Amino acid sequence: MPTRSDHSHGMKLVILGRDGTINRYRDDHVKSPEELEPLPGALEAVARLNHAGWHTVMATNQPGIGRGLLDMASLNAVHLRLNQLLAEKGGRLDAAFFCPHTPEDNCNCRKPLPGLLEQIGERFGVDLPAVHMVGASVRDVQTARNAGCVPHLLRGDRLAGVDEDQLQEQIALIPGARVHADLAAFADTLIHEERRARAESRGESVLPATGPGDMS
Repeated sequence: MPTRSDHSHGMKLVILGRDGTINRYRDDHVKSPEELEPLPGALEAVARLNHAGWHTVMATNQPGIGRGLLDMASLNAVHLRLNQLLAEKGGRLDAAFFCPHTPEDNCNCRKPLPGLLEQIGERFGVDLPAVHMVGASVRDVQTARNAGCVPHLLRGDRLAGVDEDQLQEQIALIPGARVHADLAAFADTLIHEERRARAESRGESVLPATGPGDMS
């Protein structure tokens, strides 16, 4: 995927999970462009973030490569299709970082270990504590915590089978973690809070955001 070369230390960066965050999660992995199913409103959410000045980078575990279920050509084709769909909505990803290993490989780049996010911080020259990380599994917010990013969790299909009390207990262990209904709700909340902070610094007021999105 294309990566910007004009990196800035002051860039606003959001790191996105993939499966369950942008596209529908599949137990058997997304192995071809035909199996890529964007979640409702997710592509538009990325576009809104982009238009508000946020750079978006994807970080995803892809153990299907290590297990021989798909190869690099197939993964590249999936991500090319994703970028094409995003472009149709006016959005883009600056880059896609992925871990191809299985859990048995004991690598440092497989989420929830921080290696993948540390690679992103180094590539884009950003301080990770200023970066928002949003994903659809508890593992994603654990990754954000381990890398020092701001953690956000989407309350989507990947958590459908998780006991609510257990989920809340796990989230409580991650300081600052926030829960949103979906990627659209996350985007709306982040954009609104930035506008509010900017307005308050000028002594102005901003109407509260509408919608049920932020569940924190």
